[in-house]
Amino acid sequence: MEEIKGYVEHIVFRNEDNGYTVFHLNNDDGELTCVGTFHYIAEGELLKLRGDYVNHSLYGVQLQVKESEVCEPEDLISIERYLGSGAVKGLGAALAGRIVRKFKEDTFRIIEEEPERLAEIKGISERKAREIAVQVEEKKDMRKAMIFLQKYGISTSLAAKIYQRYGNGIYRVIEENPYQMADDIAGIGFKTADEIAGKVGIHTDSDYRIRSGLLYTLLQSVGEGHVYLSQEVLLARTGDLLGVEIEHIEKYLMDLSMERKIILKEKKEERRVYAANYYYMELNTAKMLHDLNVRFEESDAAVSRRLAQIEKNMDIPLDSMQRTAVIEAAKNGLLILTGGPGTGKTTTINAVIRYFESEGMDIYLAAPTGRAAKRMTEATGCEAQTIHRLLEVSGNPEEEQKNGFQRNRENPLEADVVIIDEMSMVDLPLMHALLSAICVGTRLILVGDGNQLPSVGPGSVLKDMIDSHCFSVVMLTKIFRQAGESDIVVNAHKINRGEPVVLDNKSRDFFFLKRQDANVIISVLLTLIQKKLPGYVHADTYDIQVLTPMRKGLLGVERLNGILQEYLNPPAQNKEEKEFGEKKFRVGDKVMQIKNNYQLEWEVSTKYGMTIDKGMGVFNGDMGIIRAINSFDETLQVEYDEHRVVTYPFELLDELELAYAITIHKAQGSEYPAVVIPLLQGPRQLYHRNLLYTAVTRAKKCVTLVGSEQVFQEMIRNTNEQNRNTSLAERIREFCL
Repeated sequence: MEEIKGYVEHIVFRNEDNGYTVFHLNNDDGELTCVGTFHYIAEGELLKLRGDYVNHSLYGVQLQVKESEVCEPEDLISIERYLGSGAVKGLGAALAGRIVRKFKEDTFRIIEEEPERLAEIKGISERKAREIAVQVEEKKDMRKAMIFLQKYGISTSLAAKIYQRYGNGIYRVIEENPYQMADDIAGIGFKTADEIAGKVGIHTDSDYRIRSGLLYTLLQSVGEGHVYLSQEVLLARTGDLLGVEIEHIEKYLMDLSMERKIILKEKKEERRVYAANYYYMELNTAKMLHDLNVRFEESDAAVSRRLAQIEKNMDIPLDSMQRTAVIEAAKNGLLILTGGPGTGKTTTINAVIRYFESEGMDIYLAAPTGRAAKRMTEATGCEAQTIHRLLEVSGNPEEEQKNGFQRNRENPLEADVVIIDEMSMVDLPLMHALLSAICVGTRLILVGDGNQLPSVGPGSVLKDMIDSHCFSVVMLTKIFRQAGESDIVVNAHKINRGEPVVLDNKSRDFFFLKRQDANVIISVLLTLIQKKLPGYVHADTYDIQVLTPMRKGLLGVERLNGILQEYLNPPAQNKEEKEFGEKKFRVGDKVMQIKNNYQLEWEVSTKYGMTIDKGMGVFNGDMGIIRAINSFDETLQVEYDEHRVVTYPFELLDELELAYAITIHKAQGSEYPAVVIPLLQGPRQLYHRNLLYTAVTRAKKCVTLVGSEQVFQEMIRNTNEQNRNTSLAERIREFCL
């Protein structure tokens, strides 16, 4: 093993998550490229390194560092190089040279003990002298803190965040209450804090741990769609999480309530516990909906005359309910338009748009996902965008407002009419953000299918609004689209009504292939995707979507994606790959973003590389294709709809997963030329009618179910979908009284 000593001249690359670093080291023999993992490193540091020389095929000779040690600069040249390297902000090489020439070997003692003497140097004021001293001390303190945090398994990037938040107070926080970090720092959850607390020796029944566990459990339930938990359920879940019997629950809840972290509400025989931000989010949403629900004085005769002209221009007669919808849209500040597939929602939206256009009004169209917005644009001929783009997303809406949506109460949308499609997908936080950007007097028209699955995020906004009975709701029931020729539409309505569906395969767009073995089902899926369906529906293999009820199991997303990847995008010498945990990504793979990331940038470029559009944000459910993997830069590029290209650093690959097969929940708001649905026995609480209805209605040209007919019929009969704890309907009714 070789040992060398030198200065960090230039950091070429650094992965802050795992500490992997490539840098140029300057020593007596010249410049050398070094690679290795470092807890903390800065340009200008004097390092003693031990490692082996390797000859990289692209980058030549490098030192593969096994051990490293930070040394204090020893001679005058070392001290001058360190100070002038850029390690101390505002101190360049010339100024560093003047300091060292003045104070010689005493330089560091002067900086630490008598920093005011630096002002004796021309070009350094007393203020600058103090700043230099503080920075030199901070470098030393930060290095010490980073090494201390590494003992607890904290990554370099997270350690930097912790030090930035607490400074030298980090030692007190870690030793007294590491759970404080879960409250204060994004990226540190209860589990990480609990692990650190265990290593420090904090008791499992400490007050800090129980309070943090209660809050964590409450926020975890938000991921299941709940806005609150009953005290009884919260107590049981937290006890299971912590592995302790929680006594005196009242004391902990009162403490959290006094800290304004939770809200307690008594309801009949139940006490509800809300995370404070979700309680107020629900309350404010109800208030804003109530305020928008104003009545406009419009003459019935005038509306009817204009409507007759629109029908003539569109050359499509509207039925009585569609006409009612247009009239209600003209007369109400808020309208909900709902109905199943083929019931004429699109025709009605078009009539509404034409009506308001004839009034000279500015109209905005939006939907929750890029795919849904694209469908809306194609169906109406008017530009639609995602709700996030409509609100001009920047930063993270869960942080301070200035870092969230640029359109808000202070900077509202300049529109007369806002129409939102696929409302069943809109969760409570997104609805709150949308309403915050809409002025009273603007008409809001919400379109959706109330029988679809609820949103992935918390709340049941559309369902709760309908159940409140406080708004104008027009429900379309008559089937228009492809009536008599589309069994997708006919059977979807039969499923929704709980009626039996004929599975004789005499249909042209609805098929059921009866198989009982999971591996046989997978073989059939591959044959359909690769050979049968692309030609039948005139679509690319990647446009055919496998939808499955579950993540785990023989026919779950995780197993199916591994198998489908090997057959649809097999490995090849010219295809770069990247393993990330248990996932393997390959150029050409179909992938999905699985969480909202408001800070990722996307670009649209010409074939010559010129950027013609760019923006922020990639969202839960966005699907794309991996176009490039760069192992040296540690980046992966995905191309999404509308040629938006996003570059992911490797540390963000936990936000991506393969999407050859996706859960039915993730398919909400999307439409595919053909869907294939594998069905075998699964948990009854999951295998319900709404899930099957949602899956079938995702197909435009063809649905093929492969599996057990008995499971299919049981799902139609099972109406026991999982209830969500929400109270938006009650809040709305309180404002309507």
